[in-house]
Amino acid sequence: MNPLAGKTALVTGASRGIGRATAFALANAGAEVLVHYNQSNAEAEAVVAEIANAGGRATPIAVDLGAPHGAHELAQKVRAIVGGRLDVLLANAGIGGSYAIEEISVEAFDRLFAINVRAPFFLVQQLLPVLGTGSNVILVSSLAAHAAIGTVAAYAATKGAIDTLVTHFAAALGGRGIRVNAVAPGVIDTDISNFTKTAEGRNFAMSIQTLKRIAQPADVAEVVRFLASEDARWVTGQVVRVDGGSKL
Repeated sequence: MNPLAGKTALVTGASRGIGRATAFALANAGAEVLVHYNQSNAEAEAVVAEIANAGGRATPIAVDLGAPHGAHELAQKVRAIVGGRLDVLLANAGIGGSYAIEEISVEAFDRLFAINVRAPFFLVQQLLPVLGTGSNVILVSSLAAHAAIGTVAAYAATKGAIDTLVTHFAAALGGRGIRVNAVAPGVIDTDISNFTKTAEGRNFAMSIQTLKRIAQPADVAEVVRFLASEDARWVTGQVVRVDGGSKL
């Protein structure tokens, strides 16, 4: 079965991690996937090639979402490709950062908010002309928005902002038939959580989780695929925690 057959999907930050896994999950469900990346050209091309080799369709798009009008540029490129309809937007691109409150600079703080909050906000704004009844917007929150973990106050604030946007976007866009949700991963084996590469890091991760293993990007990608499908047709305005029962 291909529940997303005939659908188009944009995945930002799709060259690696959760974005990469989600690009594969959506393509396997039948969607044509627009694979956004910033600098990881070889990795993005590899994702596109793997999707094509499996019989799917994918197109790479390079844009720096940290630039002031990066979201506008990406939306313009997407609209040119999809024509009048985008069915799924996963605004996954983001950066992390561990900074003590006393140490973080204005520049680092602003970059976190530029990529993690400003970019998805204006990407939704600029894609509204091609989002309509049955379209899905999926944002990426974090366990850090709900629990104090390490020295990530600024990063956590960006994810708290995402949770707020889910509520307001869902309320504002529901009348157009657009659903808006988010996934909130816990510790996932990605570049952002590279501390899981050490025994100490793995032990910490499992110490805060009810399920005792290190999560993989595919664990999140399958939840995104569900939210993008008709199976989730009555779900909107929700932040779905995908964290192995962390910090219960």
